[in-house]
Amino acid sequence: MSARAALTLGALARRLGSATDVPILAVRLPQLERLAWERGRGAARRLERRASRAFAQSAGRVLRAGDLLAHEPASDIFAAALAAKVRHPTAQGIDPGARTAIARIGAALTASLRLEVQTGWTSYDGARDACAVPALLQRALAQGALERERFAFFSALGHELRTPLASIRGYLETLLEDDTIDPHTRRRFTGIAYRESLRLSRLIEGMFELSLLDLRPSAGAAARAQLASVFEAVHDATLDAARRSGATVEVEPPGEALVAIDPDRLILVLVNLVENALKHGRAHGLVRVRSLQREGTARIVIDDDGPGIAPDEREAIFALGVRGRTTALGTGLGLALVRRLVERAGGLVTVGPSPLGGARFVVALRRAHGVAPVEFPSTCGVMKNSTSSLVCER
Repeated sequence: MSARAALTLGALARRLGSATDVPILAVRLPQLERLAWERGRGAARRLERRASRAFAQSAGRVLRAGDLLAHEPASDIFAAALAAKVRHPTAQGIDPGARTAIARIGAALTASLRLEVQTGWTSYDGARDACAVPALLQRALAQGALERERFAFFSALGHELRTPLASIRGYLETLLEDDTIDPHTRRRFTGIAYRESLRLSRLIEGMFELSLLDLRPSAGAAARAQLASVFEAVHDATLDAARRSGATVEVEPPGEALVAIDPDRLILVLVNLVENALKHGRAHGLVRVRSLQREGTARIVIDDDGPGIAPDEREAIFALGVRGRTTALGTGLGLALVRRLVERAGGLVTVGPSPLGGARFVVALRRAHGVAPVEFPSTCGVMKNSTSSLVCER
């Protein structure tokens, strides 16, 4: 297929009309906008014309007769509609070859222009998209960014899963093959394998939470979590990590507050935040968990006395695979999961400096109303061991 001139977005919408399930491929060259600011519109327009020719040529080698190309002048987005009738879209409206096609086009543009290329895809529905093609292309690019992020997540997760698996296998093989191991060492090896299995379980749970968040309907207003029982579960789940680091985890009872989030998801959020604080905090340091109740909102605050997080990193650390400069530990998956789970529940998670000298994470959630929560036993008092405490003040 030879290179062709691109339609305007309006002309593309008219050509597609009331069609449905037409795969749309989108390519964005973000450096065009930056070039316009740095060198002026003339330089940006020259690069745009060069990019338009390269897009037509690369698309011409990949697409079929009947497919349409589109580009709005003075825009950094280029589009292709896979309108050829010989295709058979899937139930989701995306041709099985669409991902391959946009990957090939993106690779060809990267090679010929030596610029950053962002790609994505979605499906055109005439009833919904005929008058909103720019929004359609933004949706396609957002879908592509999400899939690239998930690919990076699963790549990093695959590497992370190998570590606990290797540890579990190594200790179990030693126990099976060496009959001379004394009971104390045998028990220690078994405990290590058990803790590694818990770590593996949390990684897998996080993997499924991230992979299913956009597929599974939200519990919405029906979700209820009792902070008292959640805090107790978080304390129990992080006890071993606190022992290993020699740190103290103080969990202040939150009273009878209910918040609008699934309790298992809230436990996963807080365990991630507490273990993150333990991992990056001082040896034999302190992590404090408490809640602040306001009208309509509950704020869960996690403080640590570690090195803290630089202001210019406080947003970036919530992206998949990103870690702060102060540490080489971890894979940058936990905080990404935390943000997605909290925002899915309509909440907000932020980070800033802590009065303890390290980082303070704040999880803000809507208060919920429902069945009266079950209270802690009145004899709770203070539960302590050498390294971790659950403070139950009455």
